[in-house]
Amino acid sequence: MSGIYSTSAGAQAVERHYRDLLGRWPVAGEHVRVPTARGETFVVASGSADAPALLLLHGSGANSAMWLGDMATWARHFRVYAVDMIGEPGLSAPARPPLASDAYACWLDDVLAGLGVARASIVGVSLGGWLALDYAVRRPGRVERLALLCPSGLGRQRWLPLLGALPLTLLGEGGRRRAMRRILGPAARVPPGGTVAEGLGEFALLVHRHFRSRRGKVPVFGDEALRGLDVPLLVVVGGRDALLDSYDTRRRLARLLPHADVRLLPEAGHLLPAQTREIQDFLEPAAGPGRETGAHDQAFGG
Repeated sequence: MSGIYSTSAGAQAVERHYRDLLGRWPVAGEHVRVPTARGETFVVASGSADAPALLLLHGSGANSAMWLGDMATWARHFRVYAVDMIGEPGLSAPARPPLASDAYACWLDDVLAGLGVARASIVGVSLGGWLALDYAVRRPGRVERLALLCPSGLGRQRWLPLLGALPLTLLGEGGRRRAMRRILGPAARVPPGGTVAEGLGEFALLVHRHFRSRRGKVPVFGDEALRGLDVPLLVVVGGRDALLDSYDTRRRLARLLPHADVRLLPEAGHLLPAQTREIQDFLEPAAGPGRETGAHDQAFGG
């Protein structure tokens, strides 16, 4: 796994902090290791085993700890599988096959087979949103409902903010905090010496210090592929997203998928404010009648 980190010591530091966050999981969770053709995949499973399946796919440079704020709500209604994506700073294999291929759909085939899941709703963030959408396009019969937060692959990708933030990363901890806020937006503020949402802010800084991010553009879905998507779809984007053109995302979806529920939050960046309630409301039909509809919790995600 050291290949996706700058040093082995950095990889160990990230893993230690991640395991500490997993120890704060808000509900009972089972740690599952699923063998796949791309190596082992780590999954945290919560909720009743006979409930409808819900798959969670985090963003790049993150792992399943980002769902700490959502899990208590969603696990009341679903069998929730928080998946550590391959090639990211979680506990799954470091493999990074090309995005412009069917490799990730095949990987998810293996994951779902290992979990014994035939059909699931999926929530995806950023790159995880791209993977969820790619899977729904390639495997339409296996996706129940799709909720995407600032997904890649729809609107234009932006590079200037990334280039502008790079010099800040050379200015120590304070510079890294400023770079994170510039790239991810207001919700990424991490006060010096403090924590945000169960330590996720400080963990994000630790990952940023040691993790080697993916390079290159994320493939954009073609019009024909999107038009063929026949699944209930919720998309939430930030109007001040420095990485993706959210207005372009909204225009494309309005033209190609008029049935989609697209919500643009004008003042939000790439890291969105809590969407636990909104996603639960959208997913509720998949939970079926008669399930508990308790109070909604807040989430840390984007």
